[in-house]
Amino acid sequence: MHAMMEHEKIAEHANHAPNRFQNFLILFVIGFFIIFAGIIILIVAMMLSGGSADFGALTFIGPFPIVVGAGPEATWMVLFAIILAVLSIIMFLISRRETKKTNV
Repeated sequence: MHAMMEHEKIAEHANHAPNRFQNFLILFVIGFFIIFAGIIILIVAMMLSGGSADFGALTFIGPFPIVVGAGPEATWMVLFAIILAVLSIIMFLISRRETKKTNV
């Protein structure tokens, strides 16, 4: 009898617990559309300002950062992107160390 009540409580909790994958998917889609809207706004602003723009980008492929830039202020943007890449790698290593400590 007691085991049946425990099973019913677990099943009831599972039905009311938020679905983590569904929450992740919703946040992913919202983030994608925010980035897309930002790109559209930047393109429109560039066209309205006369067409000159500076460009800098940072992309991670696995553990390797790829930094590119174009325009007169690209040097500063590339330096800033390199600093962000180094900080990202350091934060990754720190979080990985903390995860290993909690699992031991």
